[in-house]
Amino acid sequence: MFPIKKIFVFGFALFLLSACSTSKEEPLNPSAEYLYNKAYDYLQQTSYKKAAETFEKLELEHPYSKWAVKAKLMGAYAYYKDKDYDDAIISLDRFIKYHPGNKDIAYAYYMRAICYYDQITEVTKDQSNTAKAMAALEQVIIRFPGTAYAKDASMKIALTNDHLAGKEMEVGRYYLSQKNYLSALNRFSTVVNHYQTTTHIEEALYRQVEMYTILGLNDEALKAYKVLEYNYPKSKWTKDAARIVGAKG
Repeated sequence: MFPIKKIFVFGFALFLLSACSTSKEEPLNPSAEYLYNKAYDYLQQTSYKKAAETFEKLELEHPYSKWAVKAKLMGAYAYYKDKDYDDAIISLDRFIKYHPGNKDIAYAYYMRAICYYDQITEVTKDQSNTAKAMAALEQVIIRFPGTAYAKDASMKIALTNDHLAGKEMEVGRYYLSQKNYLSALNRFSTVVNHYQTTTHIEEALYRQVEMYTILGLNDEALKAYKVLEYNYPKSKWTKDAARIVGAKG
């Protein structure tokens, strides 16, 4: 799992400035401000589920108050902290849909991306959340260029790309082990064509050389080798590929 950058915490910290602590006994018909402060107290106490529920109660009981809009985003954050990513995303989607002009809309898009990003799993498992994280991070960059959120999203996309490339390589190696060479070649070629800046590109090029040779496509194998040799002349993958094509490297 990839760590969250400090920007996420800083952005949220600014959002909390208007909250005030309260320790009074709950009145019969609590006001929106009272519920907001109570939810904030739960958040401070790391009672994230109670915080989320209280923010939602505020929304339901005081939908037109000035606190209701803020409670949507705060509730999403509480769900996120409780690792209830599905409910956090639902809350964020609702905030984005109904408050597109809100001053905190960039933060909402960023937080939504983080909810997917934190669910990225090792490459041997399903990568649907990785793809969703990628799409959500790209939305942050496109919609809010030049912001600190966009900068952090760009860094996370690099890591996400590497993860997606790793999945393609893992599947390609499986097909190779099953002697399904054409399917293996397709996976390795996906990395070469779409993930050229990742850490997997050298092996992917080598695997192209290997697969083309096995399939009897020697000209294509040589082309792949030349690309590998030009870009990574000192790589161990280049040396191994040289032996396959009979080149001196």
